[in-house]
Amino acid sequence: MRDEDAALALFRRFRDRDEGAVRAFEYMSGEGVGFYARHIEGGSVPLPGHAHYVLVDLASSRPDAGLRALLEAVLEEAMEAGEVLDAAIGESEAQRAALWRIREEHPEAQKREGASVKNDVSVPVSKTPELIRRSSEACARLIPGVRPVPFGHMGDGNIHMNLEQPVGMDAAAFLARSHDIMETVNEVVRDLGGSFSAEHGIGRLKTDMMPDWRGGAELDLMQRIKAAVDPQGLMNPGKVLP
Repeated sequence: MRDEDAALALFRRFRDRDEGAVRAFEYMSGEGVGFYARHIEGGSVPLPGHAHYVLVDLASSRPDAGLRALLEAVLEEAMEAGEVLDAAIGESEAQRAALWRIREEHPEAQKREGASVKNDVSVPVSKTPELIRRSSEACARLIPGVRPVPFGHMGDGNIHMNLEQPVGMDAAAFLARSHDIMETVNEVVRDLGGSFSAEHGIGRLKTDMMPDWRGGAELDLMQRIKAAVDPQGLMNPGKVLP
């Protein structure tokens, strides 16, 4: 892809042609794809060297959906517009699985590269390019040399805005800045009208953020409901609610 905006433009092209056919639309940074190629055994990348990637998965229950024609038509339009620079098509189930593996192995590849701070956040779909750019720039100002590794479900606004330690920086020193990094990303998320939590929920990691994001009457009601149905605190203790 040319850039984050081009990725969103491609999603809109598919959506406008046949929204129901888009089963998945995943954004991946060139940094993250590079980590995959470097650290995952057999991790070959069919189109190496780009700064931005998307993985598009089309499916339909209609026998006349014409998915191949849809794919080729949209790619042709996007290439003519300069949005898509190159493309690889999974011609078989094995090739499809190999392409999906690039996306699915992102967390493991980041782990093998070094320490990382993970931010599972969401914003309106139209704001995903801005989220990626602004968060990357803000974190680079906070910690020079930090390596943004954003990836995730651009089609529903859920981006894993992860940050990898700078090359040569001590891992413990980097992780000690986790709170600062998460707050930096969350400032951008808040400004874009998004949420500090997405598909992975609150868990234990983000309970301290609940008063700030869901405080007042909303959090009080949640706590009252929790106390009413689980007065002894036996269900998921220490999770979700502070």
